[in-house]
Amino acid sequence: MSKSPTISFIGAGNMATAIIGGMLDSGYKANDIWVSAPDDGHLQSIRKKFGVSVTTDNRYCAQQADMVILAVKPQVMADVCRDIAPVVQNTRPLMVSIAAGLTAETLDEWLGGGLPLVRVMPNTPSLVGKGAAGLFANAEVKDDQKGMVESVFESIGSALWVDDENLLHGVTALSGSGPAYFFLMLEALEAAATDAGVAPHTARELAIQTMAGAAEMAARSEQDPGQLKRNVMSPGGTTEQAINTFEEGGMRDLVHKAYNAAFKRSEEMAKELAGKQ
Repeated sequence: MSKSPTISFIGAGNMATAIIGGMLDSGYKANDIWVSAPDDGHLQSIRKKFGVSVTTDNRYCAQQADMVILAVKPQVMADVCRDIAPVVQNTRPLMVSIAAGLTAETLDEWLGGGLPLVRVMPNTPSLVGKGAAGLFANAEVKDDQKGMVESVFESIGSALWVDDENLLHGVTALSGSGPAYFFLMLEALEAAATDAGVAPHTARELAIQTMAGAAEMAARSEQDPGQLKRNVMSPGGTTEQAINTFEEGGMRDLVHKAYNAAFKRSEEMAKELAGKQ
């Protein structure tokens, strides 16, 4: 495989364009990237913005690649995979899917079988270069190919491997759905502060910066979150009162229930999707 692999994107939505932008910022060359999609007007805007090669022909796009990133909606994935199967069976690229719910086995079957394939569960902060992605590789994927995938997804955030594909449901419930959990906390904090008389724009900015600062402290610190929490608390102080209120209100149990609900729904959706294809 060449030092600079050619990477083709089948699909040109928000996640695909976020990945491309991150790759280019990380030193990938535009002439090593291909993109295909049905809408030529959209493709031309991507070509103009990034300088990458574009085509409306999925097969031609796949034929160029050492790595093919499948970035289409799960509902159309079967048709896309079956269409490019004759090409990828001949060229044998690394296949990467960012579609939720579709198993590696199902995708490989649609692609003709026997291909190295990685499933990636990215999340929406990838759009601003702060993503958190879970990755699973089938048995055909080699170590250097894992490195290729890591390099791509680390260009838009963190990329961490799981050994069991079923754990991607856990990743979905954690980092996939997780941004919404924190947005809910921001929403609630902002509303509480506003009700107390803080100006709405001030409440929002302070809440956002507080969350961003706490996340950065957690990322940099060797201390666990429990200790970081205790570092903020003084006996009989304001933080202790707030934390005690959260604990008495069952916040830990509620978070656990919410996580499990998302996990279960991810499993259900995977079964529903497999049954519809």
